[in-house]
Amino acid sequence: MTSENPPVDHELVRAAAEIARTRCRGDNHTMAAAGRAADGRIVTAVNAYHFTGGPCAELVLIGAAAGQGVYELDTIVAVGDRDRGVVPPCGRCRQVLLDYFPGVRVIVGEGTGERPRVVRIAELLPESYVWAEHQLDAE
Repeated sequence: MTSENPPVDHELVRAAAEIARTRCRGDNHTMAAAGRAADGRIVTAVNAYHFTGGPCAELVLIGAAAGQGVYELDTIVAVGDRDRGVVPPCGRCRQVLLDYFPGVRVIVGEGTGERPRVVRIAELLPESYVWAEHQLDAE
C-alpha cells in the first residue's frame, strides 16, 4: 500500500448497497457496483450471472457508464447482495479496470472484516500487464 490514504467515498458505497438491496434478486444478480465519474455523477450496475461466466457488476458498470457518456471513472466499489458488504474485484475485473482506467481508485476491505479503504487499481494488480503499453501506435 502507498502512504496516500484517500477518504472512503461513503456515498458511493451507499449507492452500491442500495442497488444490491433493491435490484439484486435471486441467483442472476448477486452483486452491485457503483462508480463515481470525474464530474461527480454516480453510475450503478448489477452483475449478470450465467453458468457460462456472465459479466461481473464492475464490467457491466463500464458499459453502463459509457452508455451514459461517462468514459472516466475516479472511484469504483462493488457490494454483495444479502448485506455482504464491500467485495473486492476479481482478477479479471482488476485487469479490465486497469486497462480502461489505470488511475481508478477501488474501495475494498469491508467484506473481509476490515474497515473499508481506498486503493489504486495498480495496487490490487502489482507487476501487471498493461494492455495499452503493448499496442502499436497508430500512425
